[in-house]
Amino acid sequence: MTDTNETDETREMDERSGRDEEHGTFLAVVGMAGRFPGARGLREFWKGLAEGTDSITRSHPGAYGMVADADHFDAAFFGYSPREALMLDPQHRVFLECAWEALEHSGHDPASFPGVIGVYGGSGDTGHFGTLRANRGRFPGVSDWQLRLASGADFLTSRVAYKLGLTGPAVTVQTACSTSLVAVHTAAQALLAGECDLALAGGVTIKGPAPSGEVGEVGGDDGVLSADGTVRAFDAAATGTVGADGAGIVALRRLEDALADGDHVHAVLLGTAINNDGAAKPGFTTPSVDGQAGAARTALAVAGIDPATVGFVEAHGTGTVVGDPIEVHALAKAYGPGVGTTLLGSVKPNIGHTDAAAGVIGLIKAVLALAHELVPPTPHFREPNPMIDFAASPFTVNAVARPWPRRAGRPRRAGVNSLGLGGTNAHVIVEEAPVVEPVAEPAGDRRPLHLLPLSARSPRALDAAAARLADGLRPAGAPLGDVAWTLQTGRRAFPHRAFVVAADRDQAIAALTDGPHGAATGAGTGGGAPPDPAFLFPGQGGQHVGMARDLYEHEPVFRAEIDHCAELALPALGLDLRDVLYPRGPARDRTAEQAMASMRIAQPALFAVEYALARLWRSWGVRPGVVAGHSLGAYAAATIAGVLEVADALHLVLERGRLLESLPDGAMLAVPLPERELLPRLGDRLSIAAINGPAQCVVAGHALDVAALRRRLATDGVDGRVLRISAAAHSFLVEPVVAEFERAVARVRLTPPSLPWVSDRTGALVTAEQACDPAYWGAHLRHTVRFSDALATLLGRPETGPLLEIGPGRTLGTLARRHPAADAGRLVLPSLPHPSEADGGARAMLTAAGRLWQTGVEIDWPALHDGEPRRRTPLPTYPFERRPFRLDPPAAPPPLQAVRSAPEPEPQPDPEPEPARPETEAGMDGTRRVVAHAFATVLGMDGIGPHDDFFELGGDSLVAAQALAMIREATGRALTARALFRAPTVARLARLLDTEHLDTERLDTERLDTERPAS
Repeated sequence: MTDTNETDETREMDERSGRDEEHGTFLAVVGMAGRFPGARGLREFWKGLAEGTDSITRSHPGAYGMVADADHFDAAFFGYSPREALMLDPQHRVFLECAWEALEHSGHDPASFPGVIGVYGGSGDTGHFGTLRANRGRFPGVSDWQLRLASGADFLTSRVAYKLGLTGPAVTVQTACSTSLVAVHTAAQALLAGECDLALAGGVTIKGPAPSGEVGEVGGDDGVLSADGTVRAFDAAATGTVGADGAGIVALRRLEDALADGDHVHAVLLGTAINNDGAAKPGFTTPSVDGQAGAARTALAVAGIDPATVGFVEAHGTGTVVGDPIEVHALAKAYGPGVGTTLLGSVKPNIGHTDAAAGVIGLIKAVLALAHELVPPTPHFREPNPMIDFAASPFTVNAVARPWPRRAGRPRRAGVNSLGLGGTNAHVIVEEAPVVEPVAEPAGDRRPLHLLPLSARSPRALDAAAARLADGLRPAGAPLGDVAWTLQTGRRAFPHRAFVVAADRDQAIAALTDGPHGAATGAGTGGGAPPDPAFLFPGQGGQHVGMARDLYEHEPVFRAEIDHCAELALPALGLDLRDVLYPRGPARDRTAEQAMASMRIAQPALFAVEYALARLWRSWGVRPGVVAGHSLGAYAAATIAGVLEVADALHLVLERGRLLESLPDGAMLAVPLPERELLPRLGDRLSIAAINGPAQCVVAGHALDVAALRRRLATDGVDGRVLRISAAAHSFLVEPVVAEFERAVARVRLTPPSLPWVSDRTGALVTAEQACDPAYWGAHLRHTVRFSDALATLLGRPETGPLLEIGPGRTLGTLARRHPAADAGRLVLPSLPHPSEADGGARAMLTAAGRLWQTGVEIDWPALHDGEPRRRTPLPTYPFERRPFRLDPPAAPPPLQAVRSAPEPEPQPDPEPEPARPETEAGMDGTRRVVAHAFATVLGMDGIGPHDDFFELGGDSLVAAQALAMIREATGRALTARALFRAPTVARLARLLDTEHLDTERLDTERLDTERPAS
């Protein structure tokens, strides 16, 4: 305790300063999730709390806090077949979904989290095993052991660890009503001991309504259940509690780790404690003042704070006649004197007593109160219970919502109390999150646009995710860059994908809802490891002043490479390429345009931009599997392929531009004719400089001869287009400078390509000998560019992925799309827009990155942000496609043998429409029908087709044993599990059986028909 003569402010400042030195002993709440009566998630839950809503369902004569659709589950998301999901305890289903949501809320994907994740939790007793046995006829071939696996509380956390891939401790806790807060304490200790780096902790109780429709009991002789179905915690009219369903999970990290990683900290756990009453009480179920007080006192001591600094205590507060007075007395002993200085509340009048989930739901309420700076009211409190001596305590029951604003130097704190039947008590001290300065919206050299990726397991879920995100962005909140960062680094990338490129929230919302702002969106079905993209580097013609200006301003990698190239070129050019590429002011723009018209300047400027673009893509994790260049673009391609160092490549480009500019005035003309039709029109004064497609050629020669050809073609109805190039490259006019250029090449270091490089000179892959031969480069300067042949080679390689143009415009991409070897599904993307387009390079780059990500290309998201101080922010979680899976225990369960002899048809859980299958079980004959029937029965599915994979449908080794047993019974043929792994489809397994000379005439088809579950 501190000196009571100190002022409150001095005491608080000293206390926090001292505790900051022990930063590593505190824990951060970085994520939360739950299911609550009257609320499907945290936002609805808080709304109900803030408004003092009573969400208990009352139906004469019963009352219960019911969770909507508690029997619904997204089985496919977690890899369960419908039959497995039906077997699974509803508590396990809900806990699984909440665990995933808590991780998403924390901004961490367990597959990429750089540490160990543990899970701690417990559940209530639903008697689900008895329900399964009573419905045994619906699960043929399933043993009691498997039924216990599906329903046993022991497997709650291990199941989460298995399904989510968590490798830390998976500990199931059971201390009755205090289970979930004890789980929080256990998780906290594991984090502090270094056993894990992130921990999920919570609990679940799902019992639901009785089959008759009644919602629960009221009254009773033991004073536990409310007489009228209303919980009146701490009130004179209190008569007891009301049961409820619910679930809650918090995601915890060490505070120092959370702050260092940019996590959103909702609150800080300062101290936790648990104990047991022991034998110092009249009976096993009787609460103990000393035991409860001891847990709270220990938690306060661990937190190292003055109890008077706690402004709110969320009590166990069941509304029982005996329990409430004992609890307040115990809390008063721990928190000490100070009448009315601490607000007291309980969530149970809002939702009922959620048993194993009660403690963590109380913690979530306290965290939300701190975050929203409001202490919610406790419903139904009118007059204090006369058995509670509030005058001897620091507590006042919070009957109305009260603002709880932050104060400088005085962190707000809350206590959370949870008491288990049998005497296991838990107490937690939680403090408001430390103030962290928000990251400013992009400005100056920060990114002006952001890529927001979305993904889901189905198209419908993807649409729902987009709608959820749009809704989640509407309230003012974190910067859009933080939203993008969270989606990019904290969410799993599922096969169905979409993305948005936007400058601000309004653009993002409009794009997500198909609004008018024009932000780019797309949808795809990525998945698997796609081939690496091909980098295509265009030649001269698309260059312009200001190309990729916004990338130069906002992308450090791009800017550094442009700066490097400009400095390398400065001695030879006598001017700074940056003054040509990115001039400032109208006068400089005109000067730059004039300079860009010169080959000597335009060619190194274009090379610098292409090389910088390629380096930027590689920094984002997009690496080429193959490269190709068109004319001048071959030098950037060779540099990326490792043939040339950038300084040597730029030297050759400068020399190339100088030599070409020294030639007599030339011109180039694009002609839409095939080579064979064009050649007879040329004579000996014109050359075919490039063949870009089957009917796309470029002619080069003296300017007057090119103009004359254009007129002749026009007379024949052929429209030729003059290119923006002032020399006749790749023509006979180049011959006088070829030898000099080859000598320049001979002076630089050439090495064999480190990745495939398709030649625009030969149309084939460049060999090591060609790459290192100056004569190849001389011939490349002089002879025809055969880019059409290069495209044929590229498009014919099965290992060629998407085509990514690395330069201004879409010239090469257009040629690729029109090429006869192109397939309709080939993704062709530009990196920069055409000069006439209003959008800048940043939007084109991010749009291309989004499209690549949709195909399965892995983007290095941290590199994309390039060291920007991004933070995770809470966002809407995955839109589960939940369907009902319900087993109602019969009023009088028949004997097990009777159930077996008269199986009840299994209700199918509203299946989604499946695509039409060419053949299903009903249309199969012989062995295929046996196998399909076995698959369908053990998986609880209809419409099994011959090419359906048992394991992709949700099967595992346990279910496989059941299927093989059914096949053995029907055919007399025993197969091992290895056979099913080797032949997992209906057709392949049936073929395996047939090749083993199975006598299919022995099939008892009548029995198969009668055993098939009804659809």
